[in-house]
Amino acid sequence: MSDQHGFGSDHFKWILNMIDIGVHLIDRDGITLFYNDKMAEIDGLKREQVIGKKLFHLYPSLTDETSTLVHVLQTGKETAEKVQTYVNLKGKRITTINRSYPLFDNGRQIGALEVAKDITSIVHLHDQILDLRHQIHQSHQKDKKHGASAHYHFSDIIGTSGQSLDAISMAKKAARTNSPVLICGPTGTGKELFAQSIHNAGIRKNRPFIAQNCAAVPSELMEGIMFGTARGAFTGAIDRAGLFEQANGGTLFLDELNSLDLFLQAKLLRVLQDGIVRRIGGSSEQQADVRIISAMNIDPKEALEKGILRQDLFYRINVVNLSLPPLKERKEEIPLLTQHFIEKLNPVFGMKVTGIHPLAMNRLTAYDWPGNIRELSHAIESTYNMMELENETIEEHHLPAYLKNAPVLSTAAGTVEWRQTPEKASSQSLSDRVKQLEREAIVSALQNHDYNISLTAQALGIKRQALQYKLSRYGIARKPGFINQP
Repeated sequence: MSDQHGFGSDHFKWILNMIDIGVHLIDRDGITLFYNDKMAEIDGLKREQVIGKKLFHLYPSLTDETSTLVHVLQTGKETAEKVQTYVNLKGKRITTINRSYPLFDNGRQIGALEVAKDITSIVHLHDQILDLRHQIHQSHQKDKKHGASAHYHFSDIIGTSGQSLDAISMAKKAARTNSPVLICGPTGTGKELFAQSIHNAGIRKNRPFIAQNCAAVPSELMEGIMFGTARGAFTGAIDRAGLFEQANGGTLFLDELNSLDLFLQAKLLRVLQDGIVRRIGGSSEQQADVRIISAMNIDPKEALEKGILRQDLFYRINVVNLSLPPLKERKEEIPLLTQHFIEKLNPVFGMKVTGIHPLAMNRLTAYDWPGNIRELSHAIESTYNMMELENETIEEHHLPAYLKNAPVLSTAAGTVEWRQTPEKASSQSLSDRVKQLEREAIVSALQNHDYNISLTAQALGIKRQALQYKLSRYGIARKPGFINQP
């Protein structure tokens, strides 16, 4: 039947066959009336195998309880996104996220419509990751002395600004306890670097460190990943430890926590409060001795106002709060970070870069770095791809195009550089370079704390007496206008 404009059912069928999402329509008796090309591709079946056939003939592994379409037929109510795992006629195991809708005609239900998104490959990859984690968990159970999977330490954190030094100092104090830590900062500021450092400086350093990005997994799968599954909980479910079991005795780092579904936030809160976890579909409970370190790339206040973060969970995880500033607010660290990346990339590329031209450094310090330290790292790596093997200095024309087109700093104070001549690079020992960097860090910290010795020592994470010794050793003035003799 066509409307007055000549737009009929054939047009709708053509449209539904063009879209990149599965569509399955059944009548009230469960017989397939429409089945688009994408749904056929997902199921690995041909449309002629499906049209006119009953649902359970096509999917013998499904039941009244597990079929999302049958659920809609029985209840007459729409279902939100729900994961369904089933086996088709060819024995292929498929996982989809479905939305199902009842169809009515003059108030009488005549069938159901389902749209499906194929996540089989995603589930397969996550199953492989979980299996590997499960094997690591089992090896930890057998070998209690097995080391953690956190590789970074506080010595790997580069920061000389007052904000960075304050964050490092607070993190070192937090490492002495088991309190939850919430790390806030834009993407690319090193939140996991801090999380691993806290773990490795604490009493749990020889126990597991498990990291999970909450935004990287569909919410429908996250519950099983976080809390584990018991055999028979759903089609294809096997006995598998969740994140809490895998991290037992150690640290669980939950990145982008604000992306976690509100239902799972409530369940996470219960586990944190009770210290007890139960697998999905399981009947037994077990203690979960896990330290939680979480991270967010937006301000918690914004997340609370938007309703994407539960207030009660925020109070539970925000015992210690670390705020990592964006790179544009600590540009004085760019030369030091650039030096670090040069030293890291030289052996990777088989080159001997010893410095960066002042004009190139000017470009780096003028840019606002929306991707923060991670973006700076990639930018320096990009320059290596533009240089010849014999080049020893990063020039302005080696920089990525978006940096070459960026404005430059016009003031003398803004022209910052890190540069070594080949002679200096070859003659200066590692010890001398470390001393040079230490002196610069102390001077910067003194300036940021108005030359207050106690506050500066606290920010640097050293004792007051040790700071006074270093001031004398490096000839650093204790007050502006005075000169110390080394």
